[in-house]
Amino acid sequence: MVLESFQVGTGDVPTVMLHGFLGTGRNLRSLAVAWSKADPRRRILLPDLTGHGTSPALPQAPDLTTLARDVVDTLDAQGFTGAVDWVGHSLGGRVSLAASLEASDRVASVALLDIAPGPVPLDLSESGYVLDILLKAPPRADSRKELRANLTGNGLSESLSDWLLMNLTPDGDGVRWRFDRDALQRLHRRVNGEDLWPAVERPVHPPLRCIRGGRSRYVSEESARRLEEGGCPVALIPDAGHFVHVDGPQAVLAWLMAP
Repeated sequence: MVLESFQVGTGDVPTVMLHGFLGTGRNLRSLAVAWSKADPRRRILLPDLTGHGTSPALPQAPDLTTLARDVVDTLDAQGFTGAVDWVGHSLGGRVSLAASLEASDRVASVALLDIAPGPVPLDLSESGYVLDILLKAPPRADSRKELRANLTGNGLSESLSDWLLMNLTPDGDGVRWRFDRDALQRLHRRVNGEDLWPAVERPVHPPLRCIRGGRSRYVSEESARRLEEGGCPVALIPDAGHFVHVDGPQAVLAWLMAP
């Protein structure tokens, strides 16, 4: 399946950057532009993952391998050949690890933005909390303002609500959600339960590295030690939360640029 995507840079080092759950490729655009300017060798593809943004809908029983295959299909369609550097935030990082298992010849390296390979406990998942509130919102409203009031009234911050509202599309005189919320709930339950430690702990794997936020719980101290033992160095941005590329953009860029 070919996904909706856009490109940043025209260099000869192929790179793909993958957003997190409920996001779109636009979430990583600022980082991609900064990276391309700092390293003009980069040619970066930023897709909307399956079921997200304006990409095709999710199939009946998707998993991380499904999403990884769709990214590979999109790389092919956009002329990204051979092994590619994969950078993924949250869900995008887990898709990148799945790709390293499913299509190892297409993965030159994997950079994880605040995500670990193990199953994500439900009580840890910030995206699960957001999804619960999203599912309570009406499927359609007369205005963006009306849906914004619903989300903030149910406990979401204004900034997070505005981020979700980027997924609205016109519907007659009103607006509706572009994505299938029930399908995303099924995806969330399935992919959070998948164990990707084999991608790190197998005898041979592509170069891996991880950067985590000091205020985030997604990469525990135990997971960080296990990553290091598996040959995946782990860096820390002390004051960053889960969205490390938003909270510490310069630190993440410097980390990506480091040899």
